[in-house]
Amino acid sequence: MSQLRGDYKAVWNALSGTKKDAYLVVSGYTDEDKFHADAEDTADILRDTVGLRRDDVVLEIGCGVGRVGRVLSPFVKQWIGCDVSANMIRLAGRRLLGLENIRLQEVSGYDLQPIADASVDVVYTTVVFMHLEEWDRYNYVLEAKRVLKPGGRFYCDNVDIASGAGWAVFEESRRTFQPKERPAQISKCSSQPELETFLKRAGFADVKVAGRLDFWAYAWGVKPA
Repeated sequence: MSQLRGDYKAVWNALSGTKKDAYLVVSGYTDEDKFHADAEDTADILRDTVGLRRDDVVLEIGCGVGRVGRVLSPFVKQWIGCDVSANMIRLAGRRLLGLENIRLQEVSGYDLQPIADASVDVVYTTVVFMHLEEWDRYNYVLEAKRVLKPGGRFYCDNVDIASGAGWAVFEESRRTFQPKERPAQISKCSSQPELETFLKRAGFADVKVAGRLDFWAYAWGVKPA
């Protein structure tokens, strides 16, 4: 495996060679019932923040094996799952077999090409920013704004380093791995001010931030008309 964190395609293809490996690296477990329950929880958060409408085209950055897409797709016009890993896209295709309003798209890891400008109503990314360098997080915020229609909505989240549980994640990684031994996919935290800054600098309006369960920071906003 490439040890360069930013070589996302090589890293995540290596981590997802089998269904079991992909499930474990995405969530830490392989239980389908828990997969579904956690996806329902994500759907509820999206309803409470950016909202979900029957006529929405919804895009997920870092869709993995389609955990959330399987739950969301019945409630929207179209769900588009983007991922850097060809293995993840293949496994998502199997998991979402029979759902007619989905599209799966392998991407570079740094942008959302070939998704067209102003073609999507909602873009979200969940449990993904932790695996990206800060510059690449912001690039995806900019890309979300590009592909959103005027008035479109964006949501992102990450572990909150300012929370008690988030700080514990930071400290555990610091103590467990020597600098040259850190896995390329190791989780890196964010904060509410970081996410808020990204959205505002990208030009989103009505930006809001919140925390959840003394662990998560999340932010959402609207592309100006």
